[in-house]
Amino acid sequence: MKIFLKTEDEIELMRQANQLVGKTLGELAKHIKPGVTTLQLDKIADEFIRDHGAVPTFKGFPNPYGGPFPASICTSVNDVVVHGVPNAETVLKEGDIISVDCGTLLNGFNGDSAYTFCVGEVSDEVKQLLKTTKESLYLGIEQAVAGHHLGDISSAVQDHCEAQGYGIVRELTGHGIGRDMHEDPQVPNYGRRGNGVMLKAGMCIAIEPMITMGNRAIWLDQDRWTIRTRDGKAAAHFEHTIAIRRGKAEILSSFDEVEQLEGNIY
Repeated sequence: MKIFLKTEDEIELMRQANQLVGKTLGELAKHIKPGVTTLQLDKIADEFIRDHGAVPTFKGFPNPYGGPFPASICTSVNDVVVHGVPNAETVLKEGDIISVDCGTLLNGFNGDSAYTFCVGEVSDEVKQLLKTTKESLYLGIEQAVAGHHLGDISSAVQDHCEAQGYGIVRELTGHGIGRDMHEDPQVPNYGRRGNGVMLKAGMCIAIEPMITMGNRAIWLDQDRWTIRTRDGKAAAHFEHTIAIRRGKAEILSSFDEVEQLEGNIY
């Protein structure tokens, strides 16, 4: 395992890449409504990212199980946990939820963030899943300070979500991030306090709870990208990229653009 500590100049470049991700999610929030296809959302994101001088990191991202990722964002609808591939056949409808995962490469550094959107009005049950998942992200971030351990982040997410009966996906994790999209260390959403790598100032990681309405079992779709819940129940996904500091983590990505448009509804 090789963990790269970032300088202040590098963290500033990472902030710029991550702020662009936040702006992209905000732009997409304007278009997420019934009748829109996930392919339309992908085209909007691709154009927005490139117009701002960056490259969509996910486009062409290698897959150990098959071909490269064909799109610029991941669009994961309802029972899709992550890595949903945008297409012309998936049309959003009232009551759906859609997780949009977005990455940008700007000035040599990566940004990465995800947000789960409601399409129109959703059930209270689903809204509670989203609320709990988003809360768990910030509880994890509270633990992401120099001198703590990775397990402190992981257990904060796990304890909050399992207390409400939700499943914690274990096969997928958050990750270190910097010049490469995926760097060491892996950041699981389950674990024990005090365990794992000690956090140091200058580490940059993406924390991303992936939480299911039912049990935690998942399966890989035939496209070799899309990951779904086995029981067909809804899943939620929120992600921030952060820099480890002494005393309090610095969130480099942002949900501000999204929440200004739709309000902080959960």
